[in-house]
Amino acid sequence: MLLQLLINGLVKGALIALAGLAFALYYNTTRIFHIAFAGLYTLAGYFFLSFFLLFNKEWLPAFILTAAAIMLAGALLELAVYQPLSRRHSSLNIILIASIGMMIIIINLIAMFYGNEVKIIFSGIAESIEIGDLIITFPQVWQFTISLLAIVATLIFLKATKWGKMIRAIRDDESLAMALGINIWKNRVTLIAASAFLAALPAVLVSVDVGMDPYVGMPVLLSAVVALIVGGVGRFEGPVLGGFLLGILQALVVWKFSTRWVEAITFAVLIVFLIFRPQGILGEQKREV
Repeated sequence: MLLQLLINGLVKGALIALAGLAFALYYNTTRIFHIAFAGLYTLAGYFFLSFFLLFNKEWLPAFILTAAAIMLAGALLELAVYQPLSRRHSSLNIILIASIGMMIIIINLIAMFYGNEVKIIFSGIAESIEIGDLIITFPQVWQFTISLLAIVATLIFLKATKWGKMIRAIRDDESLAMALGINIWKNRVTLIAASAFLAALPAVLVSVDVGMDPYVGMPVLLSAVVALIVGGVGRFEGPVLGGFLLGILQALVVWKFSTRWVEAITFAVLIVFLIFRPQGILGEQKREV
């Protein structure tokens, strides 16, 4: 039983790590607490459902259109809300409130068009692999594999490409990056689009497995933020480490207690790290804003 729960924890940890990396990609660079991330995550699942039905249950064109649509939605959010406020030198608190408002708008639009009930993409029992007493479903295999590949590819991209170096330069010192001729506004659009794409991956993988409702985004956002704080704010590797640790910890909580305690232990971990080690495990010191 313990080994089964640890495997489940690794799968869940990979999904949390990917969502945390998606959130950190924008937050680490801009310091904007992107609450609307929860709305974009939810929207990605419903985009996939719509395109999946439109293309007679062909998943590849459905995912390609989902990726394009959610990246466009992220870019529009940046251009219509975040950038106008940032250019007017609005405080981060004002932008935070605007982000909360956008999340509420997105969730209510989804509920209005699709309803509040759970939507199921695939019904029936998923095929699985049995190794002794262990059971690993094919959705879990896809969730872990795709999440891990996306995480590795993103971290390599941030380290090895010119765009990745520009993003890290903006993260380290926005004013100096501007002085060196880096167009931060253009890069912020591509950044939030990339963040939305990474958020769409776990959204689609989870929705295909267990379905979705308009309110699935907030627990994911909470886990992503906790993963970032645990791993280390300012480090793109931080939410990856934090995500896997949080996924395993949540699995152990289910083993010892019940699923009702998962969110409680997530908040407990958040509070402990905020009090005793706010810089996270990797020890990155926060810059002043």
